[in-house]
Amino acid sequence: MDELKVSFLPANEDVYVLPGTSVLEAAERAGILIENPCASTGTCGKCKVKIISGHTKQEPSQHLSAAETEEGCCLACQTQVLDDCVVEVPRESLASGVRQILSTGDKSEFDLSPAIAKKFFALSPPSREDFVSDLDRLRHVLGEYEIPYPLLKSLPEFLRANSWQGTASIASGRIVSIEAGDTRDEMFGIAIDLGTTSIVGALFSLTDGEEMAVSAVMNPQTNYGADVISRINLIREDAKYLAKLHDTCIAAINSIIASLVEKTGADTAKIYRIAIAGNSTMQEILMGIDPSALGELPFVQAFTESQTVLAGELGIDINPLAEILIFSQVGGFVGGDTVAAMATTTIDERDEPTLIIDIGTNGEIVLANEGSLFAASAAAGPALEGAKISQGMRAADGAIEKIVFEDDQLVFNVIGNTQPRGICGSALIDVVAELLRYGILSEAGRMLSRGNVQDSCPAHLSERIVDCEEGLAFEIASAEESAGGHPIRLTQKDVSELQLAVGAIRAGTQILLARCEIDASQLGSILMAGAFGNYIRIKNACRIGLIPPLPKAKIHFIGNAALYGAKKCLLVQESRDYIDRLAEKTVHVDLSMDPSFQEHFATAMFFPE
Repeated sequence: MDELKVSFLPANEDVYVLPGTSVLEAAERAGILIENPCASTGTCGKCKVKIISGHTKQEPSQHLSAAETEEGCCLACQTQVLDDCVVEVPRESLASGVRQILSTGDKSEFDLSPAIAKKFFALSPPSREDFVSDLDRLRHVLGEYEIPYPLLKSLPEFLRANSWQGTASIASGRIVSIEAGDTRDEMFGIAIDLGTTSIVGALFSLTDGEEMAVSAVMNPQTNYGADVISRINLIREDAKYLAKLHDTCIAAINSIIASLVEKTGADTAKIYRIAIAGNSTMQEILMGIDPSALGELPFVQAFTESQTVLAGELGIDINPLAEILIFSQVGGFVGGDTVAAMATTTIDERDEPTLIIDIGTNGEIVLANEGSLFAASAAAGPALEGAKISQGMRAADGAIEKIVFEDDQLVFNVIGNTQPRGICGSALIDVVAELLRYGILSEAGRMLSRGNVQDSCPAHLSERIVDCEEGLAFEIASAEESAGGHPIRLTQKDVSELQLAVGAIRAGTQILLARCEIDASQLGSILMAGAFGNYIRIKNACRIGLIPPLPKAKIHFIGNAALYGAKKCLLVQESRDYIDRLAEKTVHVDLSMDPSFQEHFATAMFFPE
């Protein structure tokens, strides 16, 4: 089936979807989170968008006036795409509370109070009557701030060359730069999500909170292993790999900085602060700390409270005296990215039990209940990111990212609107959920033969069950349909890998709920964090047991919460104390040491009925 291009303004994001896809789902795939408190029933009217061009099928709504309808406004959840479309998303329709960084020009919703300030100064030059030192003269106007040696060394020449005027940048009681002229309007900072697989950075103006650009790169450390355990083991076997992994991490961050500067024209010397949130292993490697202790019981991290390092000490290409803020950590593999998600959602202030699930190679789980916070890391493995799946791949061009059985026919969506090369994690969840519904997979995860399902399964689907070298498999795309000329199949081993990933996250969730003596049905909400969470279908995730089967209205996608949390710490100085308090009060639950984990895990390996 031909895919349709949907372009979103003002974010300038394009996605390709199947005909009949809702505008709301297309927006989620583009990384744009739209208000949807009614769970797509059309009763709240908060997901208003405007169709600029293209044909759609729209359900009438009492929430739209005649004038709005005439202008092309509609409800994103009640509008299906029938043609290539351009859609404008007004700011008031973006999800509040947890608003994903979307486009150039987006202003912060925070009360801006960055940990950096600029002061313009004009000094009187020395005279026979006034012959105090240059430093004392500067401090008399600015205040009693510390001045680092590199700035003190250049101070006499600077003052005399610039008629005793300039602008000082001040952070943490130190002067971090002295610049010619009045540069108070030029003050920048960067928020970074330091992921195991990818690294994302956003550049902000610290004068008004404006987001100026976003850039992302694949984490080059993937060349040394798809998951953090592989990288830890490399370092444990040969200490030289710590420097190699550290260097690749710094190089990736510098490439993001270069991209952001190229997009905006910002001066790297005027980038005065970076806030970085990542998992425990990534943060320690970034700082050049040996993470080997995380690779052996009892999985101890190097630090808990947030850390600051000067950019020049790490080799990061901005103002060398700028501070790099590294997020606080809870324990084990529950690191700064999880703390960032907690801060983003202010989970400690919620009245009802709330669960955060961040699905990745490590599945982080946080449960808040009656003022208590519990967190665990489940070793989900890389299956949900396409690794260890026979024809799995990351979410890139050529990846099948959505599979539906429509009128008993298999229909799929491919990233980049091209021939498929493999399947990514969201499609893996889709196809397994559908096979469970049609009885092709049993709850134990066993794939049934064509003969065993012919009476209960449509012929178009049962004919896709094939017996190959790997045993029974389900054919998703034929050799003629695929880009590589080979059929794309789901094998029995692939199903087993998914069961391991789902089982680990599900068991971890059950253990945290047991700690609080509550049942999943008592949860007020489940918050799905991380980029991957945006692309999974709730119905299918519940069917395979990845998330508890709550009503759709209680399950929310919160986007890249790690990046958002880093942004919050960048723009609001008080946020640093907040993340440290969160990390301190959160109880780390080490699943490997929990006596009930194996029992929960064995049960969770079965798909729910």
